[in-house]
Amino acid sequence: MDIPASSRRAAQLHFHTLRAGTPFQPRIDELAKTQDWYDWSGYRAPASLWDEELEYFAIRSQAALFDISPMTKYRIDGPEAEAFCNRLTLRDVARLKPGRVHYTAWCDDAGHVLDDGTLFRLSPTRFRLCAQERHLPWLLDSAIGFDVAIEEETEAVAGLALQGPTSFAVLHEAGFAGVERLKVFDLAEFAHDGATVVISRTGFTGDLGYELFVPAERALSLWDRLMKAGELHGIRAIGYTALNRARLEAGLIVANSDFVTAEHAIRADRLRMPDEIGLGFMVDPAKGHFNGRRAILEARKRKKLRHVLVGLEVEGNIPAEHAIVYHRKSREVGLVSAAMWSPMAKRNIALASLEHPYGDRITDDLWVEIYAMRELKYEKMMKRAKVVPRPFIRLERRTATPPADF
Repeated sequence: MDIPASSRRAAQLHFHTLRAGTPFQPRIDELAKTQDWYDWSGYRAPASLWDEELEYFAIRSQAALFDISPMTKYRIDGPEAEAFCNRLTLRDVARLKPGRVHYTAWCDDAGHVLDDGTLFRLSPTRFRLCAQERHLPWLLDSAIGFDVAIEEETEAVAGLALQGPTSFAVLHEAGFAGVERLKVFDLAEFAHDGATVVISRTGFTGDLGYELFVPAERALSLWDRLMKAGELHGIRAIGYTALNRARLEAGLIVANSDFVTAEHAIRADRLRMPDEIGLGFMVDPAKGHFNGRRAILEARKRKKLRHVLVGLEVEGNIPAEHAIVYHRKSREVGLVSAAMWSPMAKRNIALASLEHPYGDRITDDLWVEIYAMRELKYEKMMKRAKVVPRPFIRLERRTATPPADF
C-alpha cells in the first residue's frame, strides 16, 4: 500500500516529538529562544532557553528559575509512614523532624543503589519523596505490612527551583513573609492564590536557593508572582545545562550520569553501593533494618567495595568529559563522568569513578586522556589529575540566615 508522504512525515514527527508538558510549559515556551529541548521522564524540558553560558551566570549572580515538575514525587501518608521510610531509606527518618528535609538514598536487597533523592517531612505522618526514577512498584512492595498509603503525585504537584544570591530577595518581594527564618533544609507552607505553596530551602546548585511545590492548577500564578517580584532582582528562567554546571561545582551527583541505578544496570559490574558513590555517610546501622543493610555492612566488613567516586582537579583548562583515568599513564583505573572549567573555582574540575585502591589509598600519578579538536583533527592529550575534596566551591550565602536581601 502506498502511504502518502504527508502521513509518513506525521508518523516521523510523532516519534520525534516529546508529548508531555509541565504546568509551567506555556511560560517556558514563550521564553524558549534556543528551542533546545530534552526528554526528562517523558516531559519536554529545556536544556537551555536563551544562552546556556549566561544562564549559568544567572545562577551565580542573580536569581535563576528552573522547572523541576518532571521530578518524580510520591506522597507517603499514614500512622506508620515514618517506620516505612526508615525501612526504605538509608538515613534515620526518626531524626527528621516535621518541617525538615534530608537528602537520602535507597537500595535493593543486595545493597545496590536504586536512586537518590530528597525526603520532605510535611507532618508527623506525611512525607513527600522526590526522586529521579519512577519506583512505585518497589515502594508498594516495600510497604507490605505497614499502615501507610503511597501515591505518585508528579502530575498533581508542580515544582520550581529558585536559586542564586537574589533568590531570597525575590521571595521577600513576592510577599512570602517569614521565609527569612528558613534555615538550610527547612520547609514551611505559605498562602498562594487560594491554596498553599510549600517552600523549602533546598536546591541542586550549592548556592542560596529554594524549591517551591504548588498544586498544578496554581502553577502559572506562582510563576507570574515570582517573575513580577524578581524584575529588579535579575530573575531569569534557565535550562538544565546551566543547572548541571552549578551542581558539578557543588560536587553533587546525578543518577544515571555519575552512577547507574540498580534497575537500569545491565552489566553486573556497573552496580554501585552507597559507599562507592560517596553516599556512605547516609548509612545508619544503628537504626535497625533497612533495605540492603546486611549486604552493605557485609561489604564493609569484608572490604568488598570495588569503586570510589572522587573529585578531580585536572591540569589545563580543557574539560575532561568522559575521559579515561590512568595511573602512571599506563594502567586504566576509571572514568570521568562529569567535567568542566569552573568559572567560580577557577579550576578544571571533574567527578570520576575509580577502581579501588585508586582514588582511595593510591592518589598519586593519576592522568586523564583527553581528545581535543584542533583544526578538524583530534589531538590526544595526557593531563595530570589530582584527587581533591568536594564540593569544589563553598559559598557562605548558601547557609547564611537570614540571607542577604538585595
